[in-house]
Amino acid sequence: MKRLVPLVPVLVFAVLAIGLGISLTNDPRKMPSLLVDKALPAFALASLEGEGGGFSSADLKGKVSLLNIFASWCPGCRVEHPMLMQLAGKSGLSIYGINWKDSPRNGERWLKANQSPYALVGSDGSGRVGIDLGVTGVPETFLVDRSGRVRYRHAGPLTDDVWREIFEPLVMRLQAES
Repeated sequence: MKRLVPLVPVLVFAVLAIGLGISLTNDPRKMPSLLVDKALPAFALASLEGEGGGFSSADLKGKVSLLNIFASWCPGCRVEHPMLMQLAGKSGLSIYGINWKDSPRNGERWLKANQSPYALVGSDGSGRVGIDLGVTGVPETFLVDRSGRVRYRHAGPLTDDVWREIFEPLVMRLQAES
């Protein structure tokens, strides 16, 4: 037994090293979402851009939509913004935004400076709606079908490759469904 005692630290280190190695290979963008194929959680937010009426989950029903979670302080949001602007011009696709854990003033200022691709934008300064959506960081984009179900979640910037390879085929399929 005494001969095994010196091996304990080596074995503990080996187990920890293997665990760390496995965790480093996980891609957080491929983290599964519990919301996929479930109804978008109900929410009601104040409008970011000061327009009356606010923004709620009910606004997404009846059309295929993208729900983009962003913040003025987010570098990845700046990367994806030109793509969102390009998509905003496509017919049949509505894009909605939630300004997450950001001051409404900063969010408004950022959208005015960079133009807004969003049909409506809500302010989630407390992050409560983000928690309900399972948001782990920004940007995150959800594809929501006509019935209000989340069909896909993407963590990270929405790039041209991500759009072409993942979102576009799903959007086309959902738009073709009656």
